[in-house]
Amino acid sequence: MKRIAALVLFACLTAKAHAIDPFVASDIRIDGLQRISAGTVFTYLPVEKGDTVTTERAQQAVRALYKTGFFTDVQLGRQGNILVISVKERPAISKIQLKGNKDLKEEDLLKGLKDIGLSEGEPFDRLSLDRVTQELTRQYYNRGKYNVTIKPTVINLDRNRVELSINIAEGKVAKIKNIELVGNKTYPSNEIRGDFESDTTNWTSWYSRDDQYSREKLTGDLEKLQSYYLDRGYLDYNLDSTEVSISPDKRDMYLTASMTEGQVYKISDVQLSGTLVVSEDEMRKFIDFKPGEVFSRQKVQKASEQMTAVLANIGYAFAQVTPIPTPDKEKLTVGINFFINPGKRVYVRRIEFAGNGRTEDEVMRREMRQLEGAWYSQAAIDRSKVRLQRLGYFKKVDISTPRVPGTDDQIDIKVKVEETNSGSFTFGVGYSQLDKLILSISVSENNFLGSGDSAGVSASKSYYQQSFGVNYFQPYLTDSGIGLGYSARYTKSDYGNANIANYTNDTASLSANSAVPIGENDAISVSLGVSKTKIRTFYDSFLIAKDANGAPIYDANGNPVYQTDPDGNNILYRNYYSPVEIINYLNAIGHYTFHQLSWSAQWTHDTRNKYFNPTHGSVQSLGIEVALPGSTAEYWRINYRYQQYFPITHGFVLEGSVNIGYGEAYGKYSDLGLPFFANYYAGGVSDVRNFRDNTLGSTATRTLYQGCTSFTQADYCLQPLGGAFKTTGSLELIIPLPFIKDETSTRLSWYVDAGNVYKNFSDFSWSGNDGLRASTGLSLHWQAPVGPIVINLGRPIIKKPGDISETLQFNFGGTF
Repeated sequence: MKRIAALVLFACLTAKAHAIDPFVASDIRIDGLQRISAGTVFTYLPVEKGDTVTTERAQQAVRALYKTGFFTDVQLGRQGNILVISVKERPAISKIQLKGNKDLKEEDLLKGLKDIGLSEGEPFDRLSLDRVTQELTRQYYNRGKYNVTIKPTVINLDRNRVELSINIAEGKVAKIKNIELVGNKTYPSNEIRGDFESDTTNWTSWYSRDDQYSREKLTGDLEKLQSYYLDRGYLDYNLDSTEVSISPDKRDMYLTASMTEGQVYKISDVQLSGTLVVSEDEMRKFIDFKPGEVFSRQKVQKASEQMTAVLANIGYAFAQVTPIPTPDKEKLTVGINFFINPGKRVYVRRIEFAGNGRTEDEVMRREMRQLEGAWYSQAAIDRSKVRLQRLGYFKKVDISTPRVPGTDDQIDIKVKVEETNSGSFTFGVGYSQLDKLILSISVSENNFLGSGDSAGVSASKSYYQQSFGVNYFQPYLTDSGIGLGYSARYTKSDYGNANIANYTNDTASLSANSAVPIGENDAISVSLGVSKTKIRTFYDSFLIAKDANGAPIYDANGNPVYQTDPDGNNILYRNYYSPVEIINYLNAIGHYTFHQLSWSAQWTHDTRNKYFNPTHGSVQSLGIEVALPGSTAEYWRINYRYQQYFPITHGFVLEGSVNIGYGEAYGKYSDLGLPFFANYYAGGVSDVRNFRDNTLGSTATRTLYQGCTSFTQADYCLQPLGGAFKTTGSLELIIPLPFIKDETSTRLSWYVDAGNVYKNFSDFSWSGNDGLRASTGLSLHWQAPVGPIVINLGRPIIKKPGDISETLQFNFGGTF
């Protein structure tokens, strides 16, 4: 059939160029062009002005123009000595419209069509309609949808254009009804298939979709099957056949794999050969097996990779360590020879950055541990990537190491990044029966003008707090990484509205802080600051100043005169008191204004692989804060925080964390204990979740005064006091989300939180009314374009009378 079609086409082409008498073309004219320029046609035309035109040359010209795919008709004629070429252009594809595609994205389908030469603006060939159906069907078959129907329709438009409308009926995904392994005598099928991505329908299939058939998954599973046996010594393992059958309705798949296990081989000896630029004793440290053990391809590959990494870290970027097995089928043993070819030692010529439209090159270069002009080191390159990821400026970091053309001992390092939002306009929203709607706003920039410095000019206001401040931190004051920063802030807080004991706090502060790196993963920060804090408490309105006889005192205008605090300020009043514990402390001090000189230091050890949603590594910090001698209240606090990430499998990550804080007073008022304004609090959206913010621990109630007699009354009857000792912990299973490609921005986890706050360390209790509280639920973290969003949905699992729980908690933010 193909030969007949070719003959017919040749006959047609020949007919379009009739036998002509030879002549010299004084000019060439092209008629019928609409979109294609004459210059483009002349590029393909094998005849030029001044050439002798013969019948053979004319036929060549016709064939050449047809071959371009631009025309549906080409005819040659002569007008005097002018060669006249009349053409009819193929219609242009004005639009490709896809309908009915849900499982596959439109851009993926259009890309597949473009690969076969079909895209908007290109000439349209009706013969390509079959290729359209074949290509789209192929893409759906790869997704396991075997009953898909593709119906392309061509709509003619004016000006020689067409619209291609493709209607897709995707149908249902073919599901795996049975997987049968034949020939496995040693291991049961369910054990072998434990790591397969393909499976029959089970209770997790709605989420994992492991029962949906695809060729890619099957290929990967067959490779895992081979690895399973090779890692257990079956060197002669062979996959004899694979059969995939489908039901008549194309809805059910049946998979069968037939194998021959063979015999178990043991290692007879291990040798190293080739060029040993590192001593044999050093290289053998990476061999985790010895003669007499069962052969394991996994262990052999691991040893090869570790030897290669050692060579790569000392400049041998293209080193090869090839394990060569020599089996003895009679003795069922195998000798392993690691052939080492280090290649030439390579150094880095140049480091180039791309994608950092805002961040300066210097900010990235100072994080690089691989230097220009130095020997290549894979470990230094890997470390550089981690440091760039942990800056928090980039969503994605890719590093490639192409060879320098014309050399065999030089490479360039190309760092390509995708920047993310480093500034934040944080907008918090909350709601409770007591607080109603709570709004908070703050502005900060962690990569100020692309310099890597952090700066903030904040003016925030919430239901309980107003704050105004400026801060600036330069992380690289010196080339060695010593940072220096300053901050000034004024804060006015009404803690009664923040689920904290009822008092107000006006604080003005100024501080200077410095950070000093002491290694790749460790840093120490130190801060020195001064502050002035004015505390005001609340009384009931009946506390009007009274004379010696107990009668209220009025001023000249007839207004009542209220009592004043020790600093001479009029006492505030509302319909519930400040706790007597706070008033007693302030009265013992003798005034309500505190002047503090504070010093703090913190050590941080961070091995996380990235800043947002890390998947392995840990971060821990130990900090101390001291109100220095001479301060109104002298005290110290120490805090320890630890987080560890454990990758499990298939994108699941286990995160564990613990947070411990403790403080004591010293000096003149040490017997009064830690000042109430330095107490720890627990509970809330980022602490022990599903308990109202700051409400755990000991509380004061109005039963000390009047009005509140039980925990069943309004929330304001309970006034959390916090405590000097806090301990909280959390265990989270981070769950990969299907169809979410950008795992750095979205995280779903199942959590179990536990913790509480105690008045003193001696009051700690595991159980009982004063014991630990716990909660569990699901948490969604999303770095959305409008800002970070956190939603917690759960419930307490250890709760005591008086605890205030919240099933749904959330926090929203905006970024720029």
